[in-house]
Amino acid sequence: HARRAQPVRPRALVDALLEASVVGSFTRLGYETRRRLYDWTPLAGLRLDGATAIVTGATSGLGRETASLLRRQGAAVTVVGRDGARTEVARNETGAAGSELADLSLLRETRALAARITETHKTLDVLVLNAGAMTHAFTLTDEGNEVTLATQVLSQFLLVDALRSLLESSAARVIVVSSGGMYLERLDVDALQPTEESYDGVKAYSRAKRAQVALVEEWTARLGGTGITINAMHPGWSDTPGLRDALPGFSRALSPLLRTPEQGADTIAWLAAAPEIEGVSGEFFLDRRARPTHRKRSTRRLDEAQERARLWDMCVLKTARQ
Repeated sequence: HARRAQPVRPRALVDALLEASVVGSFTRLGYETRRRLYDWTPLAGLRLDGATAIVTGATSGLGRETASLLRRQGAAVTVVGRDGARTEVARNETGAAGSELADLSLLRETRALAARITETHKTLDVLVLNAGAMTHAFTLTDEGNEVTLATQVLSQFLLVDALRSLLESSAARVIVVSSGGMYLERLDVDALQPTEESYDGVKAYSRAKRAQVALVEEWTARLGGTGITINAMHPGWSDTPGLRDALPGFSRALSPLLRTPEQGADTIAWLAAAPEIEGVSGEFFLDRRARPTHRKRSTRRLDEAQERARLWDMCVLKTARQ
């Protein structure tokens, strides 16, 4: 007998149509529609009482809002920033339990941060890796790394690696804040290290975000049995200082449709606490649901697994030599 086609559920159909539209998905329209469509549990009902959390890039935008949300859920939050005054303001205004200073474009500072966290924390339940911005000028750190690669790929890799024992002892949830911009680029390890002549800030950012998602998949394969879960998410298009500075024309044109920072950060806080995703790892989320990691055939690679392994090896080499 022929198998009957399964009916498409109305909610899934609406969600799929939103996802296909891009604009409808990434703006506040997608957030508001899905919140009602799936009758989301309010974040206030997803408790993190007694949990410890660290949020990088927490002085503004999504990072700052994430710190506030996690604090309201009951977590003891440590905010990480590179500017002392702004980090102290963020700590006070979010109600964070503590703060740390580190320039995460520099691996020596990233390594020192991990050492301090290991000394001051007996447990670490949630690690939110959010630091990073789009940079239009080609910049090399004094360690010889292009700043986008250093901040958004290498330092994240180093933090997870250096904090692995602490994360394992708490069966921690690691959350990587990526971007829908990663849909524009395929994974290409060589392209992650551009020359000054070939540098394009938007492409460098999108490639780094693609690499973040690839590393989430690779970490998941290598962390099996440790209890650590690691997932990526993208916040849609949110009205943050980072977006306004990086893409002012885009920000102005879509201003009426942009999400608030709280709407953009909702899925981060949900990933930190939702009981239904306990044990889930290696996924890419938008609006509390796992999404495909490719939207265009041109971003797929037949040798994706081998390229992820190359990315891993590059991260090991670069973080070891600094």
